[in-house]
Amino acid sequence: MDIFSLILIVFGLFLFETVSSIDNAVINADVLSTMKEKARKWFLLWGLIFAVFVVRGLLPWIIVWATSPSLGFLGSFTATFSSDPQVIQAIETSAPILLAGGGIFLIFIFLHWLFLEEKNFGLTGEKFIFSQGIWFYAIVSLILATIVWFSLKKHPLMAFGAVVGSTAFFITHGFKQNAEKAEKSLMKKGNLSDISKICYLEVIDTTFSIDGVLGAFAFTLSVPLIIIGNGLGAFVVRELTVRNIEGIKKYIYLKNGAMYSIFFLGMVMLLDSFGYHIPPWLSPFITFIVIGYFFRKSKLNLKKIETILEK
Repeated sequence: MDIFSLILIVFGLFLFETVSSIDNAVINADVLSTMKEKARKWFLLWGLIFAVFVVRGLLPWIIVWATSPSLGFLGSFTATFSSDPQVIQAIETSAPILLAGGGIFLIFIFLHWLFLEEKNFGLTGEKFIFSQGIWFYAIVSLILATIVWFSLKKHPLMAFGAVVGSTAFFITHGFKQNAEKAEKSLMKKGNLSDISKICYLEVIDTTFSIDGVLGAFAFTLSVPLIIIGNGLGAFVVRELTVRNIEGIKKYIYLKNGAMYSIFFLGMVMLLDSFGYHIPPWLSPFITFIVIGYFFRKSKLNLKKIETILEK
């Protein structure tokens, strides 16, 4: 892999992690506003270390290890830089399992947002699809059944990976669904300690990080690159949490950009799992284009509002 490809992948990971974690940053900012200065500083320093080195560091490592147990725990970390034919073969054999699971997970996230979640409608047709939310569970069930059917013909463990991806979606969705309720409860209860709030934020951060980590495998199977790119994104999210979260909230279509990026990355992972050749530059390129489009759309909307207010 040449230096240009490495830089492109890392920057793509960084951008994707940053935009997909905006919801997490908003929750962090709201809860941090109720904490003492010392506790805020502790969370922003040690919470960042935990987010980068423990969650976004260990999680991709564990995922690769789980799908390629023959590599060993340490071997799974350095495997993508190895020229050993046996190591390369082990990665190629296990990659479809990981990619099928990650692809299903990401596509389910996108479809849930598209059908069921409140949003600022950024594209034609989103409002109509939102009004048909009752079809979400039927559609994802049919998608899973179809992927499992074709996966069984290719590799039984690929089908299992797809089911695990579906299971992971519903588990993490449950945590996220309760995040807003828990946040409101924390904001109302003034008797909760700062330590309790820090623990809550770490649990929420871990849950939200799963999207970014699984999406990262659409960019690369290299764990070190994932740690670097996602780690930079996690750092920027922490900075946004402290410095300018209200300004970021004004860019109302950034969430749309994150969700459409998730959809395209999920499709890339599924196609890759079935053996279609996906060039390494495609995932970063799609991410730049999609997020750039919705960023520009958000900026134009912001200018329109400012013009109206000036009048």
